[in-house]
Amino acid sequence: MSLTTPRLLLRFVTPEDAGALFRLFSDAEALRYWSSGPWLHIAQAADNIEQTLKAYQDGTALRLAMVLPDGELIGTVTLYDFDRRNHRCQIGYMLARPHWGQRYMQEALAALIAHGFGALELHRIEADIHPDNIASGRILEGLHFQREGHLRERWFVGGEISDSIIYGLLRKDWHAAIHRTQ
Repeated sequence: MSLTTPRLLLRFVTPEDAGALFRLFSDAEALRYWSSGPWLHIAQAADNIEQTLKAYQDGTALRLAMVLPDGELIGTVTLYDFDRRNHRCQIGYMLARPHWGQRYMQEALAALIAHGFGALELHRIEADIHPDNIASGRILEGLHFQREGHLRERWFVGGEISDSIIYGLLRKDWHAAIHRTQ
């Protein structure tokens, strides 16, 4: 399975992606607001890929590599924590710092969201971000997510306690927004 956008190929992660994923997830600045600390060893990339491949098999997550036409892997987008009975899941994403500010993430997430509300028949997609991650909030709001809540002291990351801002997007709101822009 793969998705295409005007500038990206979104495809399954493979074992050959270990080096690129390690570079992405070992960048402490890029992971400042992530729910875990930066990777320290290439083995963490291999373990993560193994978990991703298992998730493809059991349907617990859909993680796609964001790849430029030249083959460079620049990020990932993920639907995970599926609640099949209620047709909802969470969304996560990471982009390499050299590509920040070029709207790659908006492009990739729009394709993933459309796939989620289409082929996967989701009703709702949720996002959980750090309150200080202003850029991520802007991306979500630009994709028609609604800020729905502030959960206090929800995560411990690297010994630091953190709040969460919760965003939600309903299929009907996504379709209405898409039709307004066409």
